[in-house]
Amino acid sequence: MPTVETIIQSRDSALSGQLRNRHTQARLTLGFAYVVCTLMGLAYVFPLYWMVTTAIKTDTEVFQVPPSLFPADPQWPNFLASTQYIPFWSYMANTFIICGLAIAGTVLSCSLIAYGFGRLRWPGRNLVFIIYLSTIMLPAQVTMIPLYVVFRQINWIGTIWPLVVPAFFGNALYVFLLRQFLMTLPNELSDAARIDGANELGIFWRIMVPLLKPALATVALFVFVATYRDFLGPLIYLTDQSQWTISLGLKMFQNMYGAQWQLMMAASTLTMIPTVVLFFLTQRTFIEGIALTGIKG
Repeated sequence: MPTVETIIQSRDSALSGQLRNRHTQARLTLGFAYVVCTLMGLAYVFPLYWMVTTAIKTDTEVFQVPPSLFPADPQWPNFLASTQYIPFWSYMANTFIICGLAIAGTVLSCSLIAYGFGRLRWPGRNLVFIIYLSTIMLPAQVTMIPLYVVFRQINWIGTIWPLVVPAFFGNALYVFLLRQFLMTLPNELSDAARIDGANELGIFWRIMVPLLKPALATVALFVFVATYRDFLGPLIYLTDQSQWTISLGLKMFQNMYGAQWQLMMAASTLTMIPTVVLFFLTQRTFIEGIALTGIKG
């Protein structure tokens, strides 16, 4: 008949075996997840790698069969040459001006609207917010022609104002993100400020805006990327070539020098750099803003 010690030892042995099996299974699962994520990462990075390597190839290597993964003689002057075929830096300056104005308008308008929906109580607030939020489902193509007619009537066609002024009237998606962030903040902050005699504008500017910095940085990054890569808006409203953005400039480059793919890829690589640098500089704030923007109703 087994003793108590034998029973305890066998039970401990069985538990240890189960723990080892679970630990091994967890390690295998984690290793498989790392392998899958690595393969997916390589699949996403490979087009970027191909663009950069094509930018430093010779014209002969671009059309070489089979293609080479890395050029035998890197042509670094291609980057400088790609900026001389078109007014590259002028187009970049135009793009940054439009991006800066769009960011300023979106951050200012959306934060104010979000404060009204998230921190102020007034009759019909939730109904109005639902109606406003439903405009996200409205495709931009539906309002494209009416907006063009309006801007033509006020003689804004051929200027940057159609690309900038709408940003000062809010965006439903960014208002939603900021409103959800504001609703996670305790009401005691606003109540204490009101007791001290602060008005709503003072509460917004002195208390809410500093707390909104992560969310505002996230919105600013989204607006920059959307405006920086926008092609249809500048194509419709900008008629003077001196006002073109870099997206239109790259399209003109392709139409005029389409056979020189190494220069086209070099110009595309230079165009991509600001977005990549901005993301790496703000990724901590960006991730914090996404994490803190909950879905509290």
